[in-house]
Amino acid sequence: MSAEPRINDRIRVPEVRLVGPSGEQVGIVPLAKALELAQEYDLDLVEVAANARPPVCKLMDYGKFKYESAMKAREARKNQAHTVIKEMKLRPKIDPHDYDTKKGHVVRFLKQGDKVKITIMFRGREQSRPELGYRLLQRLAEDVADLGFVESNPKQDGRNMIMVLGPHKKKTEAMAEARQAQEARKADAKANPGKSQNAAESDEVDDEAQAEAPAEAQAEAPAEA
Repeated sequence: MSAEPRINDRIRVPEVRLVGPSGEQVGIVPLAKALELAQEYDLDLVEVAANARPPVCKLMDYGKFKYESAMKAREARKNQAHTVIKEMKLRPKIDPHDYDTKKGHVVRFLKQGDKVKITIMFRGREQSRPELGYRLLQRLAEDVADLGFVESNPKQDGRNMIMVLGPHKKKTEAMAEARQAQEARKADAKANPGKSQNAAESDEVDDEAQAEAPAEAQAEAPAEA
């Protein structure tokens, strides 16, 4: 069935409870009278509460109403926040430089308001030393404690050990801060045209860094907000 409300001559009832164009209550009037008022105001008669007795109808510019409703829905979708779970894989005997790099990705994900699944991969004899993975996960959790918390404690899963970190910051807050920072950069670029080139070069470096991120740093699956 169509979700579109009935308008004008598609309304088939003897009388309606009429609401004026400014939201004022006109009262219960015959359908013919309501249609006459709609023509007089050069507006549409729109059924807004079909299940009421009698149905409630309002005088409005239906085309304008549909356009504004579509714009609101579009803006709502744009601002909708979806928390995703990112994944970062580490080895129990990870090199210090690699650890710092991986931790940097975890920090970035948490700042974005995303959860992070940390997976320690054991190979060969490493499987007999699960405490190595546990200590590494504890260290990582402590290093990013200002940005996230341990949502799921470390647990063994076959050859792997898994821990999930949750962000302190909500996704909506992270998105709002990102938009504010972008607007501030644009405002600064307009005020200081000479800096715009440096900003562009900085953005290119960030894009390259993002492109070089390891495959395990990509989103695992979307989760409910």
